[in-house]
Amino acid sequence: MALADTTEQNQTEQGTLDRRIWLALMGLYVAQAIPLYLVAAALPPFLRSQGVNLAAIGSFAILMLPWVFKALWAPWIDRLSALPRVGRKGVVLGTQLAVFGSIVALSFLDPLADLSLFFPLLMVMSFAAATQDIATDGYAVEHLPPQKQSGGNAIQSGAVALGVLLGGSGTLILFDLTGWQFALLSAGGLSMLSVVAFLMVPETLGRRHQRQTQDRPHLRRFFAREGAMMIFAFALIFRLPEGLIQALEQSFLVDMGFSLSQIGLISGGSAACVGLFGAVFGMMVINRSGLAAFFVTIVVLRTVIFGLYGYAAAYGLPLEMLVALSFLKTFSRYMEMVGLYTAFMRVASLVQAGTDFTILSSANLFVYMVGSMLAGVLAQSWGFAPVFTLAAILSAFTGFVSLRLFRRSLANEEQ
Repeated sequence: MALADTTEQNQTEQGTLDRRIWLALMGLYVAQAIPLYLVAAALPPFLRSQGVNLAAIGSFAILMLPWVFKALWAPWIDRLSALPRVGRKGVVLGTQLAVFGSIVALSFLDPLADLSLFFPLLMVMSFAAATQDIATDGYAVEHLPPQKQSGGNAIQSGAVALGVLLGGSGTLILFDLTGWQFALLSAGGLSMLSVVAFLMVPETLGRRHQRQTQDRPHLRRFFAREGAMMIFAFALIFRLPEGLIQALEQSFLVDMGFSLSQIGLISGGSAACVGLFGAVFGMMVINRSGLAAFFVTIVVLRTVIFGLYGYAAAYGLPLEMLVALSFLKTFSRYMEMVGLYTAFMRVASLVQAGTDFTILSSANLFVYMVGSMLAGVLAQSWGFAPVFTLAAILSAFTGFVSLRLFRRSLANEEQ
């Protein structure tokens, strides 16, 4: 047994990784992506087609709150995961059963007659999936050595793409073909099956740090570290301009003459495929050039893309060029996700891996949502072109500031 443990540790130090860990990570991220995109991409158009009013559908945005504020209970999940009888597996299994149970309960409800029961069940599902994400990210940080983290985050981004296809587009197709109940049960079943690979892998396999019950994860522990505020500020501001574009893109395409089916094709399955290539390309750039050079590339690329959106809104572009621009934005966004999550993994402490990573990812998502909420208000007053131009200007400015913060945080880590 001791020899096996030593071999696994040596493999991790040398940068090799057991394929079972890769499969486990893929399954974990797919499992939580399916319910996320079931709520974000499949349920709103389906409920609208059944006559549910827009105000009720719009209130579903509140279901993202557990994903924004999950850092508040992340230390408790790390503490629970350190208990020998629980571990990461216990947390994942418990939260996955809650997700599956919520989906099964939803499948037996009538979308119109039982709408008042939808929100509590969806909130339970969202809370459970967000909590599972804490344990999953903690497992990833604990098992991925630095030279494998970009690959692990490419897998995570690929799982997001699969979540769009399975929980979003695929479920919508099943709604049409088979009806409400079978579509939901299929999504729930796929999500449940996705964690099987993780549950079959010994949790100690390839783990870089042996957790101790006396380790006390805490939010203060992260912020007490030298350089923590710089990497936190980096996470907080980097994606601010992106929300201004993402929230308005589909409405902008409608105004530019695209049909709803064309928009669905652009933002659904096709976007997932483009995003998958973006994630792989992002991993390759990081491995070849490093994170600092990667973020310079992303800032320049997205600033140009946002500026082109501003030009298109002001002066127009052929529909084919708008499709290409949308795909390029998706490509760069998935690249960006790989880079950001790799940066967060690099600075996350192994003592409280889930907590540290979640603090940074929650900050990142929070400011993205702030930008998304401001976008509609600004576009209503100014129009698309000024908002998209503002996004390009903010991209350059926040990119410059955040890159300085990132480099300073790296310098502190190396000291």
